[in-house]
Amino acid sequence: MEKQPKEVRTQIVINAPAEKVWQILTDFARYPQWNPFIKSITGEPKVGNTITARIEPPGAQGMTFKPTVLAFIANREFRWKGKLFVKGLFDGEHIFQLTPNADGTTTLLHREVFTGILVPLFAKMLDTNTLQGFQQMNEALKLRAEGN
Repeated sequence: MEKQPKEVRTQIVINAPAEKVWQILTDFARYPQWNPFIKSITGEPKVGNTITARIEPPGAQGMTFKPTVLAFIANREFRWKGKLFVKGLFDGEHIFQLTPNADGTTTLLHREVFTGILVPLFAKMLDTNTLQGFQQMNEALKLRAEGN
């Protein structure tokens, strides 16, 4: 029996153009300077490539994983899919989508869709720690993009 996917979804409006937000979002070498949730990303973010990401949700155990890049469209979308141990146990498709707004701001949609048989075991953590990590990262990205 297939379980329903679980989604963690956040959104924030950043007072900066999409190009500036994208530049910060994809400057992985500087993540340790500002990103409270995704501590590092290494590897070339090309569709089909495997990258290495380290996440540290507040109040939860951090983890390093090796997701596959599904989309990398400049100034628009960065998407990857990772798994815990083997496909189907606990998989996550992480998505950053940038939408330029008419007033010069950018809306960041930051979400992840989780599937797999272990999702119900992690649901509470996803609704608290993971959601909080997304929100903290969004705020930090907004501060960085809106500064100077």
